[in-house]
Amino acid sequence: MSKSTLTIREAVTVSAICFGLFIFWSTQAVLGGFPEAKFTDAGNVWMVIVEAILALTALLYLRARRFDVQLLTLRPDIGGTLLGLALFAATWLMGIVVTTPFVSDGQASSVAEFSFSGVSLGATILLAMVNGAFEEVFLLVVLVRGLRGYGFSIAVGLPLLVRLLYHLYQGPLGVVWILAFGLAAALFYIRSGRLWPVVFAHMLWDIVPVVLSKT
Repeated sequence: MSKSTLTIREAVTVSAICFGLFIFWSTQAVLGGFPEAKFTDAGNVWMVIVEAILALTALLYLRARRFDVQLLTLRPDIGGTLLGLALFAATWLMGIVVTTPFVSDGQASSVAEFSFSGVSLGATILLAMVNGAFEEVFLLVVLVRGLRGYGFSIAVGLPLLVRLLYHLYQGPLGVVWILAFGLAAALFYIRSGRLWPVVFAHMLWDIVPVVLSKT
């Protein structure tokens, strides 16, 4: 019989499979003084391949643990897309509000820098589609939903911690943005049970900064 819940040990294993490599890279960036993150078409394609391999590995593990992998299916629809657009706008505004106290004289306190000059819009959209689905499927459907039996604090707190750890490379200010989006995404998913709006909002979060950098 399949299940939709996880033990803490299973949740940690899934987190390690899906995000362990990214946490390692992110930690290296912190220890290295936040080197500039340069995005390129080749790098984006490579990341798509890496996430596909990690997703397949995690799915095989979950299936072996009799987790109902059919729960992970995306169901895009027009209504959900509009909700995702609204969620993106709300979380973007929330990010501005929560980061404002950390900005002085127009200069952000983040020490991380990003370069999008070597990446095309097509490669950006490709990565955003894969990355948005990859992160939110495993963070929300697997971890948040899977840990609901341990109570709200664990179900929301553990996935949020994982999300923050693999985004440390973005620097202090970036982490605040991620905290705002991650918390809003988890609360929206818990309340609505809908995944696609969060995935679409995440895609926009990945695409919009690149578009703005080229304008």
